[in-house]
Amino acid sequence: MKLKRHEKIIELVNKYEIETQEELASLLNQAGFRVTQATISRDIRELRLSKVNSHDGKQKYAVMSVRDQGLNEKLSKVLKEGYISSMEASHLVVVKTATGMAMAVATALDAMELPGFAGCIAGDDTVMCALHADADVEILLSRINKVVSQ
Repeated sequence: MKLKRHEKIIELVNKYEIETQEELASLLNQAGFRVTQATISRDIRELRLSKVNSHDGKQKYAVMSVRDQGLNEKLSKVLKEGYISSMEASHLVVVKTATGMAMAVATALDAMELPGFAGCIAGDDTVMCALHADADVEILLSRINKVVSQ
């Protein structure tokens, strides 16, 4: 059931400009999938959906594809557009983003697949990245700076 639901989510996201989890849940319910907001939230995370700007300036969910090595062009663009600043905090990196861009930036950072990178937690305009060691923090900060300065 989960696989079929994920396939339907990808189909819906590619077909419609879905702005909210509620809108996605409504479309899934219309398609015969009974889902809760918590299920939608998990599915979005598992499918690595991100919010991107649509042609009319609003934000919509999009499937972000990842190459085997590093960031692809779309993820680099998301990181560049959403990034404001970053700072070190022990084994953490805090990344400030444009409002509403944290989830997309977190997806881009996760896609880097850097050694020592544990993962991200995204809010609305802030991403917290957990790393295994201080040296890993420097690697992440260096990589972010490289991508955003290109």
